[in-house]
Amino acid sequence: MSFYPICLDLEGKTCVVVGGGRVAERKVLGLLSCAAQVSVISPELTEELLRLQNESIITWINREYRPGDLEQSFLVIAATDDVDTQKQVFEEAAALDLLLNVADVPQRCNFILPATVRQGDLTISISTAGKSPALAGKLRMELVKRFGVEYRVLVDILGAIRPLILASGLSQADNEKLFKQLLHDDMAGWIKASNWSSLENHFERVLGDRVGGNWLQQIRAIYL
Repeated sequence: MSFYPICLDLEGKTCVVVGGGRVAERKVLGLLSCAAQVSVISPELTEELLRLQNESIITWINREYRPGDLEQSFLVIAATDDVDTQKQVFEEAAALDLLLNVADVPQRCNFILPATVRQGDLTISISTAGKSPALAGKLRMELVKRFGVEYRVLVDILGAIRPLILASGLSQADNEKLFKQLLHDDMAGWIKASNWSSLENHFERVLGDRVGGNWLQQIRAIYL
């Protein structure tokens, strides 16, 4: 099966997780990190999920799943080993045309969850289409070592500069040229070493007075 890579905006969307164990906990935390409204259906919760419920961060439906529980949902994750429950969730989600992931059962999913590395707004995902989650996890750990917190700062800096370039009145070709010239092989290293003078000198060489607005003040607000 071939999956189409996509990023979803889940802010404020109703997402249901069926199950209350460790796997469900990981799924819930991932959904919350994207500002989803999460409901958990399970007679039991892990300590962390119980804490989230006590702090009114998630909604807990304290019982087993029942058909009809998925109405008004946008996305559903079945994080339970119970085969009958998996089947019922699959059938209801299919009938309602919902996004569904059944943990470790790709044949009952219409989307799968890749291994993910996040640094702020930088997201790197690895998928083997469910063939080897272990390999995806191994590659993820390698990428965690490769892409540290300096990339979070780098993305924020580039994100602050981008609208200034787009508003500068240059042609699309010139904009694209500037975007490419901004990227320097040593940028992440400069940020990691707090070598802000090298970073600022690079931006000065590329941008000069071609971009309106106080771009230097904009980027300094991020790292100072």
